Amino acid sequence: MQTRVIPSEAWRDALAPLRAGLVVGMPTDTVYGVAALPEDPAAIEAIYVAKDRPAEKALPMLVGSPDDAAKVVVLDAELERLCRAFWPGALTVVGVAAPGFHSPAIADDGTVAVRMPAHALAVSLIEAAGGVLAVTSANRSGRPPATSVSEVLAQLDGRIAAVLDGGPSEGGVASTVVRMRAGRLEILREGALPEADLLRALAG
Repeated sequence: MQTRVIPSEAWRDALAPLRAGLVVGMPTDTVYGVAALPEDPAAIEAIYVAKDRPAEKALPMLVGSPDDAAKVVVLDAELERLCRAFWPGALTVVGVAAPGFHSPAIADDGTVAVRMPAHALAVSLIEAAGGVLAVTSANRSGRPPATSVSEVLAQLDGRIAAVLDGGPSEGGVASTVVRMRAGRLEILREGALPEADLLRALAG
């Protein structure tokens, strides 16, 4: 099955495959991602299969607003401060999953990674899909993330149902992933936001 390319003006066409439990590529402000409905076990499994992703690696969530994030994750005061400073943007925060949020993409320790992208088309799709999507980089595991539709297709054509064309990624660098551990900021993945900026925001 060839992957369908959906032009940006027809972005709502990406909703049907998502609601059918399929995987859809989408643009973000950092790199392209592959998305699925977070509470659909078959759709989550399809992301792992498409990417050849190790089963022990949890999937992050993209949200359309801070209110949507509150339905997904419980954040302490420090992480909330970082979100206020850098959302929407290239910051992913890791916290305990909210009690009402259930997804096979949650990590074994009960935590979930969450980000609000600074990309109008991505936010429109996320909100129309319910406010939350499970999204990880659009690449085969171990290979470079895709920053354009052509790069998505080079790695995932026939492995995902569709890809929404939002043009080249503006950032081109994956988000910075952080959590708080014993009151200290821990960088889980270095990315677009430097640690110095994060520490400055925490210092207030």
